[in-house]
Amino acid sequence: MRSGRVTRRTSETDVSVSLALDGTGAATVSTGLGFLDHMLELFARHALFDLELTVRGHLHVDGHHTTEDAGIALGQAFAQALGDKAGIARYASLDLPMDETLTRVAVDVSGRPFLVFRTTFPTERIGGFDTELVREFFQAFATHAGITVHVETLYGANSHHIAESCYKGLSRALRRAVALDPAEGGRVPSTKGAL
Repeated sequence: MRSGRVTRRTSETDVSVSLALDGTGAATVSTGLGFLDHMLELFARHALFDLELTVRGHLHVDGHHTTEDAGIALGQAFAQALGDKAGIARYASLDLPMDETLTRVAVDVSGRPFLVFRTTFPTERIGGFDTELVREFFQAFATHAGITVHVETLYGANSHHIAESCYKGLSRALRRAVALDPAEGGRVPSTKGAL
């Protein structure tokens, strides 16, 4: 079972993450931010990753550090779970529809962190959640997972749908990218022999 476990404590947050890549999509998430909980639960469900994630953060300030540190710790657990990345498909991309919204996500589980995020939101908040924090989560996750992620919302009108299409798109792309490819025969998918 490919799994990772990370505890991250700072003066701003206390984060605990357990992630299993070969799971069923079971999730137990508690960040204190209802919308972020919802996004991480659907992330796990659509990736078929088993996820336990808890954050206690400075929500009396705002949701920034809670969201960013959740992304950091989840990215670290993801990298830990993948190990040397032997046998994985590595690349994946897809278009994810969510009602009136269409978002394209492409990933390379490369060991080289990079984020392209071409998504805008028509509102500044979704309930009590700042929409700018969606990008902050993706940046933190991509950097600490060591992966390249491209996200582009082609069109959309509802901020909730736009955010959800981004998280679902990432989860579905990662599900494909980390799948074990029998044609690889257990090799690392790179001419360098390492990722």
